[in-house]
Amino acid sequence: MNKTNRKQDALNYHAKGRPGKIAVVPTKPTQSQRDLSLAYSPGVAEPCLKIAENKDDVYKYTAKGNLVAVISNGTAVLGLGDIGPEAGKPVMEGKGLLFKIFADIDVFDIELNTKDVDEFVRTVKCLEPTFGGINLEDIKAPECFEIERRLKEEINIPVMHDDQHGTAIISGAALINACAMQKKKIEKVKIVVNGAGAAAISCTRMYIALGAQKENIIMLDSKGCIRKSRTDLNNTKAEFATDQSVDTLEEALKGADVFIGLSVADVVSPEMLKSMAKNPIVFAMANPDPEISYPLAVKTRKDVIMATGRSDYPNQVNNVLGFPYIFRGALDVRATTINEEMKIAAVKAIAALAKQPVPESVNQAYNTSNLKFGPEYIIPKPTDPRLITEVAPAVAKAAIASGVARTNITDWDKYTEELRQRLGLDDRLMRNLSDAAKRNPKRVVFAEADNYKTLRAAQIVKEDGIAIPILLGNKQKIERLIADNLLDLDDVQIIDPLEEVATERFQQYVDYLYAKRQRRGVSLLDARKLMLDRNYFGACMVQFDEADTLISGLTKNYATTIRPALHVIGTRPGSKLAGMYMMLTPKGPVFFGDTTINANPTTEELVDITLLLNEAVKKMNIAPRIALLSYSNFGSNDGEVPFKVRDAAKILREKHPDILVDGEMQANFAVNADLLAANFPFSTLNGSPANTLVFPNLESGNIAYKLLQEIGNAEAVGPILLGMNKPVHVLQLDSSVREIVNMVTIAVVDVQSRETNLR
Repeated sequence: MNKTNRKQDALNYHAKGRPGKIAVVPTKPTQSQRDLSLAYSPGVAEPCLKIAENKDDVYKYTAKGNLVAVISNGTAVLGLGDIGPEAGKPVMEGKGLLFKIFADIDVFDIELNTKDVDEFVRTVKCLEPTFGGINLEDIKAPECFEIERRLKEEINIPVMHDDQHGTAIISGAALINACAMQKKKIEKVKIVVNGAGAAAISCTRMYIALGAQKENIIMLDSKGCIRKSRTDLNNTKAEFATDQSVDTLEEALKGADVFIGLSVADVVSPEMLKSMAKNPIVFAMANPDPEISYPLAVKTRKDVIMATGRSDYPNQVNNVLGFPYIFRGALDVRATTINEEMKIAAVKAIAALAKQPVPESVNQAYNTSNLKFGPEYIIPKPTDPRLITEVAPAVAKAAIASGVARTNITDWDKYTEELRQRLGLDDRLMRNLSDAAKRNPKRVVFAEADNYKTLRAAQIVKEDGIAIPILLGNKQKIERLIADNLLDLDDVQIIDPLEEVATERFQQYVDYLYAKRQRRGVSLLDARKLMLDRNYFGACMVQFDEADTLISGLTKNYATTIRPALHVIGTRPGSKLAGMYMMLTPKGPVFFGDTTINANPTTEELVDITLLLNEAVKKMNIAPRIALLSYSNFGSNDGEVPFKVRDAAKILREKHPDILVDGEMQANFAVNADLLAANFPFSTLNGSPANTLVFPNLESGNIAYKLLQEIGNAEAVGPILLGMNKPVHVLQLDSSVREIVNMVTIAVVDVQSRETNLR
């Protein structure tokens, strides 16, 4: 990996467009003068007066109940240390981003320019009227303990220092399940904790709350074992001082059941691991490199259960499994604090979730079909959509039961459904697809590799483990572009069709094309000339299994790009060809088709297109709800378009009753469930909006997706080519690097899905 390039990518990500990662977005209409008069003067006076009469009405009339402050002084930032409040701000914005995308919690990040505990506490106390909760972040020990303790005592909104409690909660859940798996009782296990910072202290306290015995715990800091005989211990470390005659980590690990690492890389040797008790539990959570690597640990001890902080190995201890949902539950009952009962409820909910059958979306994200509770799955995956509906209610119930909730929830089923509806699936869908691609990356041939954007995308998918790129084009030009732009593609295969002319492979491709097209006016000489076109050459690579999929279209129009693929690979037997766009909207993904291929499809072709869309959407682990669109609603208008759409819907309902489809209908009724139910209660789509829209012709579909992309600010992923005999995907002309990466991700998942169906 080119570190210079990667660093620049990170800088560009934060600086591009509007600097930073979060923004304030209005939640009420602001288009008219009347809207503004209600939002501000004079209309705003009414909620002000209500709140003045009853302070609790602030939750009714303002965003306080869904607003968390992420507050830091930058003294212990993400392994970077004391870099100051300004330098810590990107991390705090990132934490706000996670709150929003995982639990729909709004955040203001606040960086305080003080290291004084009294001043820090006093400042945060003054902010209490603004926020529903306080997330303390990246504050060094031991000050963080005192700051959190005092704030919890002195203000009446939830406060949590995630660096302490996040790791404690997630690793606590993992420890419960690991002990069960290894047939050990937490009350009897001997635990060694390497590290004595905020996270280590909080983790140890959590394990004791879960049943571990203090006399069975040995903690070490950078000076060795924390023993009672030491004179350099602060009050926090002294809490875990031992009488045991142990000085070093090597000595402490002999016969230990559990190792908890919150320290530095590579401090545990294979010999130390071998000295542990039978069926050991090792949580090596130093980042980015653990105290002992996962491969080395499982090679050394077949009976070990291992967890790390890394996403590329099983059992990642990731704080995002906890904090968004803990605050969600606390906010939803207006809790005055986050107490031990609520944290333990989160631990138990996370642990219990790992024992439940895993949703197909999670299996798909990790490219497996059999994730289940076991040594390599003791805690849920961060992509698990059930976390919000399991952890948040558990925390809310614990707050109510422990008497710190100011409101009650009586209909838990309704609350759970509200939690589901809070989150759109757009970002999560692409993250899941990306995760799935990384689990089994495929060979992607880029037909336009003599273009910077193509090469940049190729580097990204290579670095991220999404795909194995193959570059087609002039080798010297490609290598010059790579060198000039400091791209890390040195080990990537580059193929120039012009240099392949004398090879056996080139002749094989020519003969194949000639055999397929000789009765379509293509001579042998024509076939040789065509094979110099990188789209023909790349399509042949896919056809002959020398690549898994082809990506092209960045610099040529759609028809020119798709024609070679059709000539070489062709469509599936009996299948129509169609183009689909995945539109990522704030309300979740919506799939559009056909937007690129069929100018004016017949009734039968609309049926075929619908079947292709249904299949494609299901591959993304989304249940298709399909609306066939027209300017008419269920016979309200006659004409060529309503007639063919109406007939297509009828055929689909009769011949494919397993597909959830209806039409003909206007677009607003298709995507507005309330509007549809009020006017057409008989529709089979009643209950939820359609997520898959079939357009009556290419013109309407193309116009619709481009309008939504530009005016509606939706991200378009596509066009996704449906119906090809082998995976080929065509880019929009002049796509961005991000759009190319998204398309490669879709292409890799397409290949994986086809392979699964062939098994």
